[in-house]
Amino acid sequence: MSHIRGKVWAVILFSALAAGCATAPTDQVRTPDTVALPLVGSFSGHPPGEALPSGWQPWILSPFKRPTSYQLVSREGKTVARADARSSASGLMHPLALNPGSYPLLQWRWKVDELISKADNSQKHLEDAPARLVLSFDGDMEKLTPQDRMLFDSVRLLTGQQMPYATLMYIWGNRAPRETVIPNKHTSRVRMIVVESGRDKLGSWQDVTRNVVEDYRRAFGEEPGRISAVGIMTDTDNTGGNAHAYYGDIGFHRSPPVLATQRD
Repeated sequence: MSHIRGKVWAVILFSALAAGCATAPTDQVRTPDTVALPLVGSFSGHPPGEALPSGWQPWILSPFKRPTSYQLVSREGKTVARADARSSASGLMHPLALNPGSYPLLQWRWKVDELISKADNSQKHLEDAPARLVLSFDGDMEKLTPQDRMLFDSVRLLTGQQMPYATLMYIWGNRAPRETVIPNKHTSRVRMIVVESGRDKLGSWQDVTRNVVEDYRRAFGEEPGRISAVGIMTDTDNTGGNAHAYYGDIGFHRSPPVLATQRD
């Protein structure tokens, strides 16, 4: 399995954590209104410190990688998650059992103060990002291509865990234009969408709202299955650089949410 490098391992362990921590009963999983989490364990409702809000847990990519540091801090009167990466890669994740057809709109806030100068998400040896929001999806494994099936089988034999059918990453990139869809170099079941790029918006909070159903269709050319986990990650393991980012609350909504700037 030495040929499986980069952020594919992130997907593998993201799936393992989600599978091990999802607690919704089987009959409820088929009833999205009873298990949906429109507000995902809010950071703002928790005091600053090292303890994580209910539902969130560390997402370790590899025992051989230095983990990124995450801590809840107070910024502008609200508690947010601060990520500090120093030649490191890990994240935080929250298991879900969510029908994106019922809650198609995903909203979050993030702030990045500086880019990773060497990062290039189209190159596997430079594939780092100062900020990522990651979703994993269930799906019909019978639809996998022969190449993906071989990869999935190899991963399952090696780790005992099943990779998610699909993983969608929203990233802040260096060079690629906004809305670019970047494929993973190892599997067609991982896609990145550049939702912010370059230096123009560095240093200020950005409110992001995405239609997950539309993004999934564009990235994978099919309808999305159930969302099984959501996560955040700041990583510099490939470039060996330093980066920090801030993440605010994450929520899924039936209709467009009212942004803080609109309320004020």
